[in-house]
Amino acid sequence: MNKQAIWAVAKKDMLAIKESIQIWLPILILPIVFCLVLPAGLILAIKYFGNAGNVDQIISLLEQLPPGSIRDSILQWDEQNLQILYFFLVYLFAPFFLMIPVMISSVVAASSFVGEKERKTLESLLYTPIDIASLFWGKLLSAFIPAIGLTLISALGYMLVVNILSYDLFGQFIFPQANWLVLIFWVVPTVSLFAIFLNVYVSARVKGFQEAYQLGGLVILPIIALFVSQMAGIMFFSSLVLGALGFIMLVVDLFLVYKTTKDFDRNRLFMSQVK
Repeated sequence: MNKQAIWAVAKKDMLAIKESIQIWLPILILPIVFCLVLPAGLILAIKYFGNAGNVDQIISLLEQLPPGSIRDSILQWDEQNLQILYFFLVYLFAPFFLMIPVMISSVVAASSFVGEKERKTLESLLYTPIDIASLFWGKLLSAFIPAIGLTLISALGYMLVVNILSYDLFGQFIFPQANWLVLIFWVVPTVSLFAIFLNVYVSARVKGFQEAYQLGGLVILPIIALFVSQMAGIMFFSSLVLGALGFIMLVVDLFLVYKTTKDFDRNRLFMSQVK
């Protein structure tokens, strides 16, 4: 592989992102909603109105928590509203930070090869002397850098908003938490790579951006299942659970590296996209 070629491909694709509102608009809206609007709205609702709506299900869930560090961390607060707020901010909102890199990488990666075709540049790209491995890894890097970068910025913004707005409620800064550090620096990169591999693989075989985005976007479904599992009390995003999840995703990523690089060849890409 040629490192200069990889970076040239990645840089070209990242510059193309800025020129397409179809790509960068969802990338900007999603973190703003998840990292600023939702946590700020919840904190202000409890701070000024004393509640966050109908939370009977959450109260019932907290009462049934098994003994352990999660239960202790939530029930350390005397007021029920603070217990609910802490549960939302530290545990329930955590899956959103898997949605952010997955959605960003899905949008960018889905447009990788399909975008080349729609811009009428794929054929000339395939005729260049760049080897197919460098082309493939350049496409991966062009999605990975924005996904990880914006997720880190989003996490920082979330922690600042939560710490500033909730300080007078808790009497201390509640972030960073150990489970969030594992989430951001271990799980997010492995999940992002999985989403990117899937979307680049799909986009290399379909005919249009919408088709690639819809098929690749299916990767969001397991994350929704994780969110529902927390609401149902089946599984919480503890450091141990997140560490195991990141390890599983790493194994899956290594398999996808082997699979996609083995199946990825210039002739197949040319025939699937240009004919």
